[in-house]
Amino acid sequence: MSTLGGCIHRHFYCPAWSAGATLRRRAITRPTQTRVNERIRIREVRLIDDEGTQVGIILTRDAMEMARERGLDLVEVAPNAVPPVCRLMDYGRFRYEQSRKERESRRNQHVVELKEVRIRPKIDDHDLETKGRQAAKFLDSGDKVKLTVLFRGREMAHPDIGRGLLDQLAEQLRPHGMMEQPPRMEGRTMMMFMNPIKQKQSQQEKEGAPRREEAETEDA
Repeated sequence: MSTLGGCIHRHFYCPAWSAGATLRRRAITRPTQTRVNERIRIREVRLIDDEGTQVGIILTRDAMEMARERGLDLVEVAPNAVPPVCRLMDYGRFRYEQSRKERESRRNQHVVELKEVRIRPKIDDHDLETKGRQAAKFLDSGDKVKLTVLFRGREMAHPDIGRGLLDQLAEQLRPHGMMEQPPRMEGRTMMMFMNPIKQKQSQQEKEGAPRREEAETEDA
């Protein structure tokens, strides 16, 4: 507060103004929607017909009339072009085909899961072989395997026992997988990761395998 000529002047401080900062609105992003038919309100468009032929730049109302005559939709495919590019197509069928392709793509994805097999340092040979067969089954299915040795109490003083067990499993699993990295100790556990040799089959490949076998049987 200061006094000049008997008048009291009040000074207000705003951090945003003092540094010459400007207030900006946050940009609101909205999903882009495809404009179809009457939603296309621009005067002219560059038109491609339903056979892929370049018609050229024409009035939007003429393009709409052409779409109606052919029983098709006028669909904006490149809104940022000048003028925007539109195409004649059956938009309902186009969306159905796109949805079907997306479902097929998701079905064909190879989703690799991480499976864990746990053992104790005092495990006997028979049980170790059983654990190895379990890990081999996971690897043959195309999944990654984490082999873990759990230590307790005085067992922590003998990490070499755990390393020896993991080496035995690695040797047993050699036909089924590859070691990602040597065994390492973390806290009270020693772990080792194995990657599958063959990729995990997609659902479509699994369904196709019996059909191929049937076809081969018929040919025989």
